[in-house]
Amino acid sequence: MEGELYNLFKVWFSVFASLFYCFAIGKTVPKATVAAMARALLGLELEPQFNEPYLSTSLQDFWGRRWNLMVSSILRPTVYEPLLKTSAPIIGRKWAPLPAILGTFVVSAVMHELMFYYLSRVKPTWEITWFFLLHGVCLVAEVALKKAVARRWCLPRFISTPLTVGFVLVTGFWLFFPEFLRCRADVRAFEEYSAISAFLKNAASMFRSFNT
Repeated sequence: MEGELYNLFKVWFSVFASLFYCFAIGKTVPKATVAAMARALLGLELEPQFNEPYLSTSLQDFWGRRWNLMVSSILRPTVYEPLLKTSAPIIGRKWAPLPAILGTFVVSAVMHELMFYYLSRVKPTWEITWFFLLHGVCLVAEVALKKAVARRWCLPRFISTPLTVGFVLVTGFWLFFPEFLRCRADVRAFEEYSAISAFLKNAASMFRSFNT
């Protein structure tokens, strides 16, 4: 029995480690590389794209303040705020964020489906859409619950953080990760890194040849 539990633990640890790599490192490294190049070539300091998402205490904290901040800063003025202004006269300012949140996740789902279709050129399975719809609905429920209790009660951080991160990992492994592998995004990313590395090596060798 102990051996089976140990093997089960190893399997799930491998799954979560792989998922963390694809979610965090797979997205952080390219953007960190771009930021480093912008700093070196143009003297520009780009804003950080992630703010320690593993410390998220809620889905609202994860999606709004910690994960993929560039996309959040784009969707907020283009989707969320217009929907918020449209919904406020109909259902009131207190509850207007709920349809605005759900609409933002719908747009994000469509964006990701198009991105994965561009990478794979195969018929979508709509798992990505279900991933974002699930998170949108859960975030709406979370915000509604917070408004209902008026923040009189909240979970301590040592409970809310594992619950939040665990929910993101499990749902990501269930709905997001299979599509990520199906379109071979990880393989394509490494191919792009190799191409960039080869280009930089050639540029460096040409620069040295000009100076000799």
